[in-house]
Amino acid sequence: FYSSEKIANAFAYESSELDWCEDNYRYSEHVVEYFNTVSSFFFFIVSPIMLYLLHPYAKERNLGIHMVWIMMIFVGVFSAYFHMTLSFVGQMLDELSILWVLAVGYAVWFPRKLFPSFIKDRSTFSRLVLLITVITTVSSFVKPTANAYALNCFGLHLLYTLAVEMKCCTDQKALRLAKLSVALWVLAISCWISDRLCCSLWQRLNFCYLHGIWHILIVIAVAYGSTLIAYLDASNEIPYSLPGLQYWPCDKWAVGFPHIVLSSSLKTRKRC
Repeated sequence: FYSSEKIANAFAYESSELDWCEDNYRYSEHVVEYFNTVSSFFFFIVSPIMLYLLHPYAKERNLGIHMVWIMMIFVGVFSAYFHMTLSFVGQMLDELSILWVLAVGYAVWFPRKLFPSFIKDRSTFSRLVLLITVITTVSSFVKPTANAYALNCFGLHLLYTLAVEMKCCTDQKALRLAKLSVALWVLAISCWISDRLCCSLWQRLNFCYLHGIWHILIVIAVAYGSTLIAYLDASNEIPYSLPGLQYWPCDKWAVGFPHIVLSSSLKTRKRC
């Protein structure tokens, strides 16, 4: 009976220790944070677009790459559920879905030249990532309030890895995409931090929507950043495909959703 009660409490509204700056139940008695909930649905808009745009690259490289954006859909689902209820279960599902997206990204895209010296192939590296992710998943229940900060630390490491990779890049489109990706990430994380630390200021200004803006900015930043990482990966792993960067819906605009174009997609041309 006690266990059943604890489980029920974990699913209860506002059972999470986290409470973002937006006023609770302002627009609906069934939705705790209305704008934060609605903004989570932006994941459902961007994810299918990116799945479609990156399919030629994923088909040539590894269809497992699609898991990044498939799991981003789940991030949107769990984020919406969390902000709708502010439940403990919602919080854990939201944060752990982000952790597993990062894990998949590490497994499929982390540069082989940066592998630890005792790892010789990607399958071994992927198993190591899986082990670390499982351990991190279990340990995340120890101090749930620290999870979001730990996830942002992973983001910093990815940013560092990207900077290392870009040192050897001379493609102007890639360099521009890198600057846009970093700018979007910095703007997004600034919104997240400001919502957490400066809530009283935003309440006085009657503008408590920075966390919802973070949702929109971060999914766009992931679209830009993941495409850049995929481009670098394609350049290193399948150079015979002659990868290039373009923007959808119109490349001449140089804005929109970036994607990879393969000038030659025949695997039989790989001779190195």
